[in-house]
Amino acid sequence: MSSRESILAAVKQNQPSLSPLPDISMFKVSEVDIALKYTDTFTGIGGQVFTLTLLDAIKEIIPVHFDISKRMVTTLQELSDIAELISLDAEPHSYDDVELAIIKARFAVAENGAVWLTEDVMGQRIIPYICQHLAVVVTESSLVSTMHDAYAKIASEDYGFGGFIGGPSKTADIEQALVLGAHGPLSMTVFLIKE
Repeated sequence: MSSRESILAAVKQNQPSLSPLPDISMFKVSEVDIALKYTDTFTGIGGQVFTLTLLDAIKEIIPVHFDISKRMVTTLQELSDIAELISLDAEPHSYDDVELAIIKARFAVAENGAVWLTEDVMGQRIIPYICQHLAVVVTESSLVSTMHDAYAKIASEDYGFGGFIGGPSKTADIEQALVLGAHGPLSMTVFLIKE
């Protein structure tokens, strides 16, 4: 038996007994206005929120806030007249010049402003990380209060790749100055759709 095998066998033999997960029901938060809480949190971390009643209203906002002369992509068929549809068959590197990506989130978290994205809503895994500006469509009914609620929600989902994205990329470790767009999108916009 090799050293590696003997170490792994010793670790396997000396496992602690299983214990039940702690009760976290005391952390349950009942938001009076979860949409307002989400909006306040997300704008507080450098994002921008537009509350809309119709998805088509996005078409009026895009030209005002983004450079429409540059490449825009989307996974939403409803927006295919203003942005190129993301292709699953395209080489991921071909998206290196995307100015604006518009995708739909599965849900968003009021506690920290994060959106939950899985690869089936991203179109291509690289899209929300490589674009200059990220716009995400979130339905108001999909908002959850806390990360506890978020993890409970995704525990029963079946997905290959997913991630939480909370606002534009940023860092504050360079001379104690906050820098937005440090290693990902320069800006992040959420279109919050009231149903």
